Amino acid sequence: MKPSRRFAAGLALWAGTALWLFGLPAAAAPCSGLVGVRIVLSSDPVDPQVFLWDSRERLAAYATGEWGNTRAIFAHTVLADPGTQAQVIACYAGASKAEDTLGVKVMTGPYRGRYVWVLSNDAHPAHGGGSGGAHDAGAPNPSPPQSANTR
Repeated sequence: MKPSRRFAAGLALWAGTALWLFGLPAAAAPCSGLVGVRIVLSSDPVDPQVFLWDSRERLAAYATGEWGNTRAIFAHTVLADPGTQAQVIACYAGASKAEDTLGVKVMTGPYRGRYVWVLSNDAHPAHGGGSGGAHDAGAPNPSPPQSANTR
């Protein structure tokens, strides 16, 4: 049995509305394949610590160069040591021209259990011992990112 045109049109309208409401451009589809994947955080070799941001909006502003001063950055971030493991729970394409923003749950280190935002360039595949790969189909989905700060 073929779906009716009315059903197909309704489905297309629903999908378009959902994309508009959640701010997900059509280009975000490949990014969504990262949700549930275990990653390791590390920045560049000269300065490998990673900023863990308290909001996606502030991270996007920082990534596009729209940030006032260092004090403002440190008020909304904490620094994670390289090698900190996390699980991707959200991905938004195009935070800046070259990077996506990832909502993650920190799995190791002093910020374990926190929900934060990071740039995709600071996320690397986790390898070995069952920590990598896609999210188990039967496991519950983690909660959305919340504030990285305790103040």
